[in-house]
Amino acid sequence: MFSKQNVSLTVLTESQLSSRAFKDEAYAFYKELRKSRPLCPLSLGSLGEGWLISRYDDAIQLLKNEKLKKNYENVFTAKEEKRPVLFKNEGPLRKHMLNSDPPDHNRLRTLVQKAFTHRMILQLEDKIQHIADSLLDKVQPSKFMNLVDDYAFPLPIIVISEMLGIPLEDRQNFKIWSQAIIDFSDAPERLQENDHLLGEFVEYLEYLVRKKRSEPAGDLISALIQAESEGTPLSTEELYSMIMLLIVAGHETTVNLITNMTYALMCHHDQLEKLRRQPDLMNSAIEEALRFHSPVELTTIRWTAEPFILHGQEIKRKDVIIISLASANRDEKIFPNADMFDIERKNNLHIAFGHGIHFCLGAQLARLESKIAISTLLRRCPNIQIKGGKEQIKWKGNFVMRALEELPLTF
Repeated sequence: MFSKQNVSLTVLTESQLSSRAFKDEAYAFYKELRKSRPLCPLSLGSLGEGWLISRYDDAIQLLKNEKLKKNYENVFTAKEEKRPVLFKNEGPLRKHMLNSDPPDHNRLRTLVQKAFTHRMILQLEDKIQHIADSLLDKVQPSKFMNLVDDYAFPLPIIVISEMLGIPLEDRQNFKIWSQAIIDFSDAPERLQENDHLLGEFVEYLEYLVRKKRSEPAGDLISALIQAESEGTPLSTEELYSMIMLLIVAGHETTVNLITNMTYALMCHHDQLEKLRRQPDLMNSAIEEALRFHSPVELTTIRWTAEPFILHGQEIKRKDVIIISLASANRDEKIFPNADMFDIERKNNLHIAFGHGIHFCLGAQLARLESKIAISTLLRRCPNIQIKGGKEQIKWKGNFVMRALEELPLTF
């Protein structure tokens, strides 16, 4: 479907980019795009027309380009057709920092960035280690687990929930709600189901905020509410949206990093054995895993506020720009032997966490969680292997993320 021969003819669609078939062939397809079509026409239906960016240098430039906006209201005039509302329930969840431009972005990011400083993250190390050990304690007697459901998902969701002050009993729906938020499908039945799930999420956030207002604690949600009460400009929509973003972004990337790194190690036994012999390579191995199977495959939408030229092509006002972080991180001009998984790679300047003002706020937390999770897994499960072989492992069909459906492991 995505052969070398049809690269020059392709106008990519949301349904194609979200398909499992594309995920299976994406790296080869990206390689052809980088060679011959660094600007690939893109059609996102009601969300607009535009371009998919595949080269590293272009990605770096555009991730810092002030002509590209994350908030469509900074592109479309009041008289123009604005970005359509796909879900009637998504309104209260739009106004977060990832969808904002300066100065709103700076204001919203400042409210939460203190919780993600290097010093604050290091204080979580013992807690994360305890969570990792507790999760493995549950599965070790059976000598089997699905890494996604039993380890990679619960670990970061427990961490971010405790940071936010979310009760243990409320966390079971986060996986379903998160998938609804990052699912770009325009299939009518999926739209209806996702809209219903978003409505549930908004109702939960309303309940949670009411509870925190009446019973404040020393958590991040209470801090946001306190900042609002002390005069910091923060609308109700922004409050709900920021909590949603912290929940979703606070675990989705780490789930995929832990899972994708484990999968890469299972598929490259020489690198796995090297890491066992030299555990001091763990930090380097994590950076290589971020590059090799970037947890976030495609950026969310940017809209062009002012036209400009790239590779001789006019990028028009209102054009959509999507950047493939996964492709940029396999660019041969930047990364020698880019398709090789090398845990000792030097000068690994990947952009898995983005670049510019929207660089992932939780990058240090994701790195620490993954370091502890993988180190503990390899130490406690020395005979770990994929149950049934790697041939039956499937990538999940998803527009934004590179994620595995499951990763069954025996040990």
